[in-house]
Parts: sequence; C-alpha cells; structure tokens
Amino acid sequence: MKSECCMKISGESTVADWDALNKKLTIGMPDNWELAYKDFFLTRLETRYFEPIRLLQENGKKVGEGFAIVALQCSLIEFLASTLAGKIYKHCPTVADRAKLKEHEYYDSNDLFVRFLSSENLLQPALSKRQAGKFYKYVRCALFHEARTKGGWKIRAKCKSRPPIDVKKRIVYRDNLQMVFEKFAEQYGKDLSHSDKLQRAFRRKFNNLCQE
Repeated sequence: MKSECCMKISGESTVADWDALNKKLTIGMPDNWELAYKDFFLTRLETRYFEPIRLLQENGKKVGEGFAIVALQCSLIEFLASTLAGKIYKHCPTVADRAKLKEHEYYDSNDLFVRFLSSENLLQPALSKRQAGKFYKYVRCALFHEARTKGGWKIRAKCKSRPPIDVKKRIVYRDNLQMVFEKFAEQYGKDLSHSDKLQRAFRRKFNNLCQE
C-alpha cells in the first residue's frame, strides 16, 4: 500500500497527492480543477510526451526521428481521447473477456482514436471518420507494430501551407501536429473548470491511473 501511494503519476506528483486533491474536487464547481489540470494533466503531458518530443525535434537530424515523434503522438492521441471520455483500457484476449467490459472500459482503441481525430475540437478542418480510420491503420498501427508507415503515408517535419495531417498527399507534418496538441491541451484546461462531463471523465481516468 505504501509503495502504491508513492507511485508517481505526473511528474513528481504521486498517488497520495492525487488522493489528497481528489477529495477537494467537486463536480460542477470550478474550485481546484485548475490545479488538477496543471499538476496532473498538463504535467503528465509535458514530462511524458511534450518534453521528449521537443528533445527529438531540437536534436534530430531528420534521418528517421520523425517516426519516433509520431509514434509518441499516436500514444498521446489515445491518452487524450481516453481522458476526455473517461475510458479505461482493459486487455481482453477472448470474446468472453470482452463481454465483461463495463460501461467506461474499452479494449480496442480504433473507435476512440477515430472519434478524436474526426472531432472539430482538434483539427481544422476535421478529418472524416473514414480519413481518421486510414490514419489509424496506416500510421498508428503500422508505427506501433512494424516501426514504419504503410499505404504510401510519409512523415515530414513541417509545412506552412498544408494541414498537419494531409490526407490527400498522405503526409503527417509532425511539428505542425505537435502545435495542434499543445493548443488543444491549453483549451482543455479552460474547458475542464466548467464542464461536468469533462470533470467526471477526468476523475475516472486519474483514479484508474493510480492503480498498479
């Protein structure tokens, strides 16, 4: 029990720190949600995603580090999507296991991934569900399982005149996409203080992150 309380879940913040703050959080009230956002959500993003990505951006030689950056970004997409929905991942190797899933549990990230990428709150213009599905298949899955992209998709550093995910040309501009994530995280912090739905989802997600 002691080791669980000391487990770090966001920077230097531990399970015990979350438990203490969680008791001060009230759904529907703005009090302390800004602190929850900064100390747990944003710090987790900065230390586990944004800072490592910046290191690769600043020290890379454009000889392949884009694959590592986009792989991190794909992992980030699932974390953002599951946090917004308050969804908890469960490994379900059998049909029987899947039948036991509870309301806020999931075993396949495809739906979460596609809904998030096709949301108007992220990309402008938003991807269609079909386009987001292609990104999931040819970029996310290919990177995670084979350390490559498939279907003719390419990764480039940046482009001023193209969208971060150019579906027509099948190019991911990883630096442009990173700016989108950072803007999204900033807006999410503002929304969290005033949205009962986001607050309930946030609490579910971080309560689960505190479990080993």
